[in-house]
Amino acid sequence: MDPINQENLFTQSLPNDLEELKKIVLQCHLCDLAKTRKNVVFGEGNPHATLMFIGEGPGATEDETGRPFVGRAGQLLTKMIENVLQIPRAEVYIANIVKCRPPNNRVPTPEEARTCIPYLFKQIELIDPKILVALGATSYRWLTGDTTPISKVRGQTIEFQGRILIPTFHPSYLLRNPSKKKEAYQDLLKIKELLCEV
Repeated sequence: MDPINQENLFTQSLPNDLEELKKIVLQCHLCDLAKTRKNVVFGEGNPHATLMFIGEGPGATEDETGRPFVGRAGQLLTKMIENVLQIPRAEVYIANIVKCRPPNNRVPTPEEARTCIPYLFKQIELIDPKILVALGATSYRWLTGDTTPISKVRGQTIEFQGRILIPTFHPSYLLRNPSKKKEAYQDLLKIKELLCEV
C-alpha cells in the first residue's frame, strides 16, 4: 500500500476552516459509501486538540448518531482517555479514515480510503495536534503506507509529518481480545508521558 500524498490537489482545494470543511463532508457523494450511510461521521472534539485519535470508520451506532466512537468500542475508548490519560474526552479530537460506514462494518476498500482520506489530512492540518494515535491496523496503514502488523509496531513513537504518531490496538479488537488490554494500557501510559513533554 502506497502512502497517501497529503499534498494532493484535492486536499489543497479544501477550505482552511473546520466548520466549512464539515459542511462539504456532510454533502459528500464521492464514493459508494454515500449510498448506504445514514449519517456522515465527520469527527468531534477540541478543534485545537494536542491529541488526536484516528480510527478506521464508523460502525452502526456511529452511523445512527453521526458521532465517532459512541458504540461499545467508543465507550472503551472514552474510558481509556478519561481513566488512563486523565483528560476529558472532549479535550481530544476523534476522527476516522473514512467518514461513512462500510456495510456490515467491513474494512474500507482502497478506493474508499483514498477518496476520503484527504478530508482527514485536512482535519489534521487545521486542528494541528502534536500527537496522533492510530487505532488499529487500517488506520496505521492508511496514514503511513506501512503494512507491518499492528502487534509489531504498537507503542512505537513514529515521526509523521512533523508530529508524533503512536499506533495501538483498536478498541473493538480489545473487546474481542481482552488479554491485549495490558499492552494498550502501556501504550496509553507512553502517550500520557509524551503529552507532558509537548
